[in-house]
Amino acid sequence: MPLKELAARRNILHRKSDAQTVLRHALDDVQIGKIALVSSFGAESVVLLHMVAQIAKDTPVIFLDTEMLFPETLTYQREVAAALGLSDVRVVTPNRNAVLTEDVDGLLHQADTDACCDLRKTRPLADALECFDGWIRGRKQFQGGKRADLPLFEKDGRKIKINPLANWTAQDLQAYIAKHDLPRHPLVAKGYPSVGCMPCTTRVSDHEDQRAGRWRGKDKTECGIHFGSPQTAASVVTAE
Repeated sequence: MPLKELAARRNILHRKSDAQTVLRHALDDVQIGKIALVSSFGAESVVLLHMVAQIAKDTPVIFLDTEMLFPETLTYQREVAAALGLSDVRVVTPNRNAVLTEDVDGLLHQADTDACCDLRKTRPLADALECFDGWIRGRKQFQGGKRADLPLFEKDGRKIKINPLANWTAQDLQAYIAKHDLPRHPLVAKGYPSVGCMPCTTRVSDHEDQRAGRWRGKDKTECGIHFGSPQTAASVVTAE
């Protein structure tokens, strides 16, 4: 079945399904094939991580360590994975030769944020996903921009992307975290409702959009991993 048709059929099938049902069926969907959860272990990531852990703790979880993340995020990733019992967390880092060629001084983000995201996020993720037929991500419609019309299932090249939380609100997320007493990212309490790489993430004031602190002062609103890219090699470490 063509992937576009497959995604359309799954959207119809799950138009009234809750996120847990979407996830459970996606993980067992032989027509979609092998899938992984891609998680930033950011401000709201624990919701999907917890849901997946309730269904299958051995689900592959891909974590992109751009080597420019906040130390708090790296610690949080290890603590959450251990607390939830996730047994197949794959830490993906940028290709060493590519970094030495394109960003040896670590300042590429100052000159070209798109090129930096491509080097440290988009290409490494494309490589890590090569062995999968689809991937789960935590994007939501309420985040606006290109996410406003986000479906539950969508075709992306030769893969299917699954967005179980597409219809969730910010209030839904906070209620789920509170109900299950899940660990919160330590930077949220310090004014970072959306957490990315350290050089490109700033605090957000109460009257601002949650993602206002990402690439502040630039037209950029997305890192690019959600829109497809060329592949290149990356380093993958299976987390303990």
